[in-house]
Amino acid sequence: MASYCSSQQRSTPIRVVVVAPEGVSAFHLSVPLMIFDVHADDPPLFQLRIAAERRGVTLSGGQVAVTPHGGLELLDQAEVVIIPGWANLDHPPSAALSATLVAAHQRGAHVVGLCYGAYALAYAGLLDGHAASTHWLAEADFHARFPAVTLDMNALYVDEDRIVTSAGTGAALDCCMYLVRKLCGAREANRIARMMVLPPHREGGQSQYIDQPVPASPQDALLSRLLDYMREDLQRDHSLDELAERVAMSRRSFTRRFLKATGMTVGGWLDAERLRRAKDLLESTSLSIDQVAERSGYRTAVSFRQSFNRAFQVSPREWRRAFALTE
Repeated sequence: MASYCSSQQRSTPIRVVVVAPEGVSAFHLSVPLMIFDVHADDPPLFQLRIAAERRGVTLSGGQVAVTPHGGLELLDQAEVVIIPGWANLDHPPSAALSATLVAAHQRGAHVVGLCYGAYALAYAGLLDGHAASTHWLAEADFHARFPAVTLDMNALYVDEDRIVTSAGTGAALDCCMYLVRKLCGAREANRIARMMVLPPHREGGQSQYIDQPVPASPQDALLSRLLDYMREDLQRDHSLDELAERVAMSRRSFTRRFLKATGMTVGGWLDAERLRRAKDLLESTSLSIDQVAERSGYRTAVSFRQSFNRAFQVSPREWRRAFALTE
């Protein structure tokens, strides 16, 4: 994965366009403006512009207005398009905005929906058949509206095929820092993070913030403990029969409840967790590729490389070069 906006490699900054929807909160709009308008380099890494469908946009509360740099035509040349939030979840984006978002992605741009901004991408059809994240409060509503989208409600952000979505509010910062790392490499991301007094990469998921002190049922509590058990021992071959027995369910009931709770099959969930562990090890340690494969639960380094390439379209070694925090 080549990072392509280093000032030594590129004479022009990456064009980032933030779309300001009517009624979006000032905070949600300010997150990408702050991250992508930090002048840590000369020339700057990014050229930031605000686009809107009307000349004046009123933010939530009606007390602050934003004057954009231009209309949706700004998206035609953007390399990164960001929807920072979405005020009315019942209202889809206009046909013009939806078409422009689709065209931007087809042209090769990264299209990003921060927090409820994922709704705009889903309404436009960009998330059909993909995984996504949004604020945990919207889980049931999002599932009902967009059944063709697979929600990962533990992820701080999800990136599939240059379509990027984030969990709520603070996770938008994590998502934007991830984009800096992806596009420009760890060194530049670390520099911006220091200027912003932010961690360049934050561990954990939004599930730690979900207000659910009492499980919905004893079976839910058992399943939650089972997921922790599986995470702690990814090197083990977890059979469906063994896992079902641990939570005192039939195999059929277990697979159905697991899919409902996670949005994935057991095998898909294990694959995702092993890849997540592998990414963490590649970024934060100097372990060899063979050691990363073993600690992530893969039988061979060959199967690890194949799985990693299939998921991220780059090799583990390329991922480390782009994202290693020890650079």
